[in-house]
Amino acid sequence: MADLNRVLVLAGGLSPEHEVSVRSGRRVADALRRLDIEVQLADASAGLLETLTTDPPQVVLPVLHGALGEDGAIREVLELSGVPYVGARPDACRATYAKPIAKARVAEHGVAVPRGAALPKSVFHDLGAPAVLERIVDSLGLPLFVKPDQGGSAFGATAVAGAADLSAALVSCFAYSDTALIEEQLLGTEIAVGVLDLGDGPVALPAVEIVPDGGAYDYTARYTAGRTEFFSPARLSAEVAAAAAQAAVTAHKALGLRDLSRTDLIVDDSGTVRFLEANVSPGMTETSTLPLAVEAAGLDFAVVCRELAHRALLRG
Repeated sequence: MADLNRVLVLAGGLSPEHEVSVRSGRRVADALRRLDIEVQLADASAGLLETLTTDPPQVVLPVLHGALGEDGAIREVLELSGVPYVGARPDACRATYAKPIAKARVAEHGVAVPRGAALPKSVFHDLGAPAVLERIVDSLGLPLFVKPDQGGSAFGATAVAGAADLSAALVSCFAYSDTALIEEQLLGTEIAVGVLDLGDGPVALPAVEIVPDGGAYDYTARYTAGRTEFFSPARLSAEVAAAAAQAAVTAHKALGLRDLSRTDLIVDDSGTVRFLEANVSPGMTETSTLPLAVEAAGLDFAVVCRELAHRALLRG
């Protein structure tokens, strides 16, 4: 069995999630170093290809958030370079990063999803914004939730309580993407369920319940210590927890993901679990839900990172 002793952690990138990615990368790198693994921490910059060619690592562990890191592009480059890497392959990344496509695929496998519509900016221009906005409210009702069809960390995402607020929410959304995903706003318990595959198939970690102190799980609430209360495991009945775990594993498989993922879900008052979105490169910061779930499962975060990298090495 091949020994793992040299890993390249990719973090940073040019997306709005650059800072979070750097924090995630540093935490992963520090964890691996505690296990006496040589780690190089690098950005996805112009020098990356030279590094992969002249001084190739055994394995690349991408911790890039947002575009490039999650849309499949960097994975394509790693495949072209013949370097083993942790995580989903390019086609699965593309499908997952496009939230409307991911939502449709997961729904096809029996997981409940919110009603909604994905509309490009051009529709509002060509058909007239007032008429389209009226049709949205008539069809989906209120409240609504508007978010970019791609991206993460809640950038461009807005809860809409009244029809008068919908236009401004779309303007905010279109600052990050040309297409908006507009959905009925689901009320209930927000949870994140991580999935790991360390060789015996994908297994759901304990659900993490998310309770932001300001009511909205926005960028600040996600990455500022003390702004959100996490319950890990989530305060769910055994039946609902099992349903959430099944939904996350189903999403992982339906989207063709590999090694690790995180699925965001919401549980309503009736105990129904609904899929919101999935992530191929979960945050690894001190306030990220995947490391919290790893701890709740009684696993060592550093060992999990090592095992994921080692699995990629063997696969490569």
